[in-house]
Amino acid sequence: MAFFSSHRIKLKITSLVAASLCAFSAGAETISATDFIDFDPKQAALGQLLFYDKILSGNQNISCATCHHHSLGGTDGLSLGIGEGGVGLGKDRTPGAGATKIAARIPRNAPALWNLGHKDVHTLFHDGRVEATDAKGARFETPAKALLPHGLNSILAAQALFPMSSDAEMAGHGDENPIGAAFADRIDKGWDLVTKRVRAVPEYESRFAAAFPSVQRADDITIVEIANAIAAFIGTEWQSYDSPYDAYLTKGTPLPADAERGRQLFFGDAGCAQCHNGPLFSDQQFYSVGIPAFGPGRLDGQRDIGRMETTGNPDDAYKFRTPSMRNIALTGPYGHNGAFPTLSDMIRHMANPAASHAAWLPDLAELPKVAWLQEADFKLSSDAAETTRILADLDLSKVSLSDAEIADIEAFLHALTGAGAHNLPLGRPDKVPSGLPVD
Repeated sequence: MAFFSSHRIKLKITSLVAASLCAFSAGAETISATDFIDFDPKQAALGQLLFYDKILSGNQNISCATCHHHSLGGTDGLSLGIGEGGVGLGKDRTPGAGATKIAARIPRNAPALWNLGHKDVHTLFHDGRVEATDAKGARFETPAKALLPHGLNSILAAQALFPMSSDAEMAGHGDENPIGAAFADRIDKGWDLVTKRVRAVPEYESRFAAAFPSVQRADDITIVEIANAIAAFIGTEWQSYDSPYDAYLTKGTPLPADAERGRQLFFGDAGCAQCHNGPLFSDQQFYSVGIPAFGPGRLDGQRDIGRMETTGNPDDAYKFRTPSMRNIALTGPYGHNGAFPTLSDMIRHMANPAASHAAWLPDLAELPKVAWLQEADFKLSSDAAETTRILADLDLSKVSLSDAEIADIEAFLHALTGAGAHNLPLGRPDKVPSGLPVD
């Protein structure tokens, strides 16, 4: 994640501009229920079951919720996840054993789900590889290109298709199961096989028929309805706009003294709001911020070049999407690869990327020990040439912040945590229609 990303030139703001930003923040960054896509509640309830059902994975051993769990703030609590083949949740997740053990870690940190159903959201994934390309949010640019199915109800539905197609995340490898083999052949071929599994479960047939007018019998269920139901769940379940900061905006309720000082820094001299702006605290753009590299990378298992992987434009090298700050205190570790365990670590990095990068230690990464991966885990972090490339063209300049100021900004970020963030409408189901275990 690009965190507190700022254009180099914009960081040198005048006190007048800083004051304007502070004033602007007082009345223009609220969220209400009307700002979200109006998803069907029956579809959302169905999506909750699909989200937690391992039937969508090739080896039926992992669900969407494994890496985006209610008990972990909608993420997995790891720097880099243990995907298909692993066992358990969060920091206790193990890498499996035998023929189905994991071959690599997931190369990026599990993105948070908060407020992704907001109507302004137009870009998803750390590299923005799923984008809405029209004002109505009905057309999308994705890795599937022309193979993307028609009828998806939102950008959330479009993104829901791709973890299913990833061998490391949900599909499994081509020699392990027919779904993994189909996806290995072509990015869209496994979706029909996933759909056939869902159709074969009688309870899903009745639930889809109740939630979708277009479904009269099992054969009417397609991957589009599956993705639309998951989108409805994510878009309604993970809404949050009842933080102390929202009370400050809507009711004038004062923030705690340290959070108020942090708010002034955030919208003022620290320059955070140059990119973490608007009601979502994100401009949804891409910046190079010098996060230390480690793990398997995404490019031939060696490097992670960020946005450039999607666009092919060298100017996008090592750039990642600005994340939202709402409920950020619940979704660590931080950075597109989870390089920093705490908010203060991340703030310190954004204030002085070069110094932070030089001081970074592998122990800061939250990685469950995997004996056969440990030799390669930090190969990238010790690659001097790669480090030079990462730091060569940052979109940040150094900002002088004292320890006290860093603590104040962190206090403000905690004031962005919603009061209801731990008590969401649907939560985790006790069981799912397939009968498979629920994590």
